[in-house]
Amino acid sequence: APLLLSRAAALHGSGVAVTMARRVCVAALVMHSVAAAATVSSSLTLLCPAKLNLFLRVVRRRDDGFHDLASLFQTLSLGDRLTLQLAPEQEEDSLACDAPGVPTDASNLVRKALDLFKAKADIPDVRFAATLLKRTPAEAGLGGGSSDAAAALFGANALCGFPASEQDLLEWAGDIGSDISFFFSGGTAYCTGRGEIVRPVAPLPNPPEQVWLVKPPEGLSTPKVFKTLDLEKRSTLDPEQLLEGFMQTGTSGGILVNDLEPPAFECLPSLAELKGSMKEHGFDKVLMSGSGTTLFAIGPPSDESSFTRFCEDRNLFHCKTSFTQREAGSKTWYAED
Repeated sequence: APLLLSRAAALHGSGVAVTMARRVCVAALVMHSVAAAATVSSSLTLLCPAKLNLFLRVVRRRDDGFHDLASLFQTLSLGDRLTLQLAPEQEEDSLACDAPGVPTDASNLVRKALDLFKAKADIPDVRFAATLLKRTPAEAGLGGGSSDAAAALFGANALCGFPASEQDLLEWAGDIGSDISFFFSGGTAYCTGRGEIVRPVAPLPNPPEQVWLVKPPEGLSTPKVFKTLDLEKRSTLDPEQLLEGFMQTGTSGGILVNDLEPPAFECLPSLAELKGSMKEHGFDKVLMSGSGTTLFAIGPPSDESSFTRFCEDRNLFHCKTSFTQREAGSKTWYAED
């Protein structure tokens, strides 16, 4: 590090751009931090929490073909596990995953997040080895891939001695996905734009003891759901008023609404039937998360064993989970249960 700092001073003194000198200084400090981190702990395992959309309003269709949304996001204790370690012996980053069919090449969001971090932090020579244990189902509307990417950004930053601020990570995340920035909140946030504009809010009062997730084997293409959306049939509820309702009363009084649920049900009618079956099993509040195909219910069913058998007989993913939070802006991530 001292040699590089001297080089930076020489560059500055010879009239080379100040920005170049600063970049050399930053790179020197980061590499020094990486070396120091390697002597203490070069590996960590992080929870990649799933998320729910407690409400999701489609505000408008934009000129670029995308849609502006307004949604209340909430993290769950269900999630993948990402183990990340420094791997100086490798020629490139690596990713292993226990779920068949999950790509482990540079197209995976974890790999994209690691590439992004190294580019933004200007440390291209650092190498990481990642192992991902999948627990959040894919094509589910639960943000599994986005959460994996957020954990990769946080973990890479931690292993390198925190050269970037959490605000940096939040802003960088938008380069590779709309939902990733949310996970740098405390776990509850009002998200607008395409989901990348994050307004953290306080944890909801009186969080439910149970949240049930149910997903059929079928998935849905998000573009197909949006293409099927009839803007004339959207909810007319004001997103800010919906937010206020949740902030005052939590899920007990907050109104569950998702403008993407009707077009998803049109694309996959059996999903609407599944929602009806869940209500028959005693769930009062049931809603689809994101663009599907996961349905979530607040609170317990009338008979847990009967509902579990119902899901198993139909090969439905199902689990009982709860809300989880973290301290935003800190050097801690979401804790395991």
